[in-house]
Amino acid sequence: MPRHIAVTMDGNGRWAKKRGLPRSAGHAVGAETFRTIATYCKDIGVQYFTVYALSTENWKRPKEEVDALMELFRKYLREAAETMAERGVAVRVLGNCTPLPDDIKALIGETERIADTLGEGAATASLCINYGGRNEITNAARRVAERVRAGTLDPKDITEETIGAELYTAHLPDPDLIIRPSGEIRLSNFLLWQSAYAEYYFTPILWPDFTTRDLDDAIDDFNRRSRRFGGVK
Repeated sequence: MPRHIAVTMDGNGRWAKKRGLPRSAGHAVGAETFRTIATYCKDIGVQYFTVYALSTENWKRPKEEVDALMELFRKYLREAAETMAERGVAVRVLGNCTPLPDDIKALIGETERIADTLGEGAATASLCINYGGRNEITNAARRVAERVRAGTLDPKDITEETIGAELYTAHLPDPDLIIRPSGEIRLSNFLLWQSAYAEYYFTPILWPDFTTRDLDDAIDDFNRRSRRFGGVK
């Protein structure tokens, strides 16, 4: 069983367009799919489940679509704060939260505090909001450079672990399996550093139609692969 599965939740807009619905309807159904798959991951023993919910580039989308996404984030974070302890799933938000509305930032702070009480062994569902892989690495490099300038870090002591400790995912293991639904075959700036040895699974299924059976198929495919991490078996 993969310890950490990540998903690019892609295809919500196309799902809605095929049905003559506004794009916001696709995001709403996609959010329900996230709840279903996150719960299923916990049930089958996947400890970490991470999804790409809003990229740093998605702010370019129509205002009404962005506003609808913000409402979904509010709804889910409120629900998470109320049910996390009962469900035993820690909800985390990864990304640059600065541009988010103040009430959403407050909800993120509340869920983080509750998640901290669940301990390191809890199943974790992470939402990447205002996230971009290049931006994440750039910010990490900037923080490392500040330590060098302050004299607390010698450049020769910089390692992969030094950079990794400055990433949004510092508290997570790297993903074992990254799933990209909707038929697109690209990384889209998602977990660029962390995916160095991840296995990718691409499927034409739009995210709102993605089911637990589809996740089983992805895991079965993952288990048929030989992960050598640069070595020989």
